[in-house]
Formats: sequence, C-alpha cells, structure tokens
Amino acid sequence: MASGLQLSRDQLLQAYRQMRLIRDFEETVHEEFSAGAIPGFVHLYAGEEACGVGVCTHLDERDAIASTHRGHGHCIAKGCDIDGMMHEIFGRRAGLCGGKGGSMHIADLSKGMLGANGIVGGGPPLICGAALTAKTLKTGGVAVAFVGDGGSNQGTTLESYNLAKVWNLPAIFVVEDNGYAESTGTKYSVGGSQVQRGQGFGLPAVEVDGSDFFAVYEVAGEAVERARGGGGPTLIHARLLRYYGHFEGDATTYRGPGEVASYKAAKDPLMQFRNRVIEASLLKPDEFDAVDGEVKQTVARTLTQAKAAPMPTEADLLTDVYNRY
Repeated sequence: MASGLQLSRDQLLQAYRQMRLIRDFEETVHEEFSAGAIPGFVHLYAGEEACGVGVCTHLDERDAIASTHRGHGHCIAKGCDIDGMMHEIFGRRAGLCGGKGGSMHIADLSKGMLGANGIVGGGPPLICGAALTAKTLKTGGVAVAFVGDGGSNQGTTLESYNLAKVWNLPAIFVVEDNGYAESTGTKYSVGGSQVQRGQGFGLPAVEVDGSDFFAVYEVAGEAVERARGGGGPTLIHARLLRYYGHFEGDATTYRGPGEVASYKAAKDPLMQFRNRVIEASLLKPDEFDAVDGEVKQTVARTLTQAKAAPMPTEADLLTDVYNRY
C-alpha cells in the first residue's frame, strides 16, 4: 500500500511545490483575467490541487492523462512547462499550442498530457484509446481520465467505464466532484453514488477526500499498481471544492454564505499537507516557506515573459491544421 508519509523529504517537497505552483499559477491567472488581460474563457483549479498532484505523483513518461475544461492543475501535475502554459493562456506564439488553444485546450503530448477539453466527458474515451495503446504495445503505461461530477453523467463517460472493463484496460477514471456541475448541485444532478456506478460496471471503485494529498496518493497508488499489473481499470471518486466559480466571471450566487471560507479554514489542501508533514517531523516550516518564495518568483517571472511575448502572426493561421504521419 502506497503511503505518502513514506515519501522522501525531496519527494514531499516536490509534491508541495507542485501544489503551491498550481495555486499561485491559478491565482495569478485569476488576477490577470479580472484585469482584462487574458482572452477567452478560463476555468480555475485552485482548491483541487491535492487530487491532481496525488494522482500524478505516481505517473511517469509512459503514462497519459486527459483533462477537462479545468485543466491547468492537471497540466502542472503532469509536468508541463509553465512558461509554455502561461504563454498559451495569453494567446502567445510560444504557447504550448502556439497560442491557438488558450486555457481550455492546453495540451502537451510530449508529457503525456492529451489536453484540456471543452467537451464535457470528452476525456474518458481518449483515455481508453491511450490505455489500449499501452496494453497493445506492452509499455507498462497507464492512462488517467479526470472528469467532473457533471461529466460523470455523460454517456461518453459511462461507455468508457464499460469499454475499459470489457477490454481490461490499464485505465483510471478520477471523478473530481467539486459539488457543482457548473452551478447545479451534485445532490440534485447525480443519481446514486459514483462508487456504485463504477461497481455496476465491475470496476473497483473507492471514494476519497480529494483535499487530502495523502489519502489521494494512497488510493491512486493502488489503482496504478493494479493497472500496471494487468488488473484493469479503477474508478476514484474524489470529493473536493473549487475556490473560484465555474468560470472566471461566474457570480457564484448558488453557493451558500461562507461556504468557501469555512472550507479553506478546515480543509485547504496546502495547509493540510504542510501541517501534517510538520507534525510528523518530516520537514520544517522554513523549508515550506522557502518553496513558497521560490514559486512566487517563478510565477511572477513567467507572467512577465508571457505578457511581453509576441502574438501568432498571419503566417501561423493555416499551420497545425492537418497532422502528417
């Protein structure tokens, strides 16, 4: 059984660094979008860091992930270059997708990041393909689909559960249940439980506190080990909360008074991680403070460079239209 508290000091610091990088990256994008500097739609991952990092800590270059419209956190957790990400969000030519995809379509196939996706429930079928490739070529790779509670109701998702089971694919489906399908509460929109849905297709399925890195790390480790060993797919239902609205500009009138503030005070993923590791005498407060300062400078530098970078030119317009094999 994989236990996060058995990670080395360097591994613990790296996990925290990834979560802090996601948080600071998202807060910076929030500020810049509010100032009118970013084109297009933006959906932020802040508050959900422990889930993406807890899962992706087990992954390597053999593995692939597919994201949702809320993809920045998954990109960072899978190792995508944040300079390229920030350039992409600002629509710059040096972006991961040449400035043509923006926030909702960030991808980096070289990192096994198959892309953020504007299609709700669009990721699970892609992951079945990636998992089938890994199984056929015997690479030992696994494929992970992150999907929201709203996306869990899509036929594409349920069909993917079935296909992954029938073909015994090394696939993992992570339902990041942040309480709202856009603005509709999960209790209203989701019939039954996510675990029961997975079990209905014969998948091992488990619910986990998505704000707790160590809890996510443990169940994800079991799922990855099962997949790599030929044991087939798994469903993980992670309960968590996004700190911002469904999209930037969302008035969030559907939230209860003090909902986010009380959650942050009790369950903030970064503070939970920090407190637990310090209490276990594995790292010291000043080591976390040093990471905080380092990440703050990194994100500030990335932002400055992206804002000053050139836009795509007219000559770039008809590139990347066709893929040549």
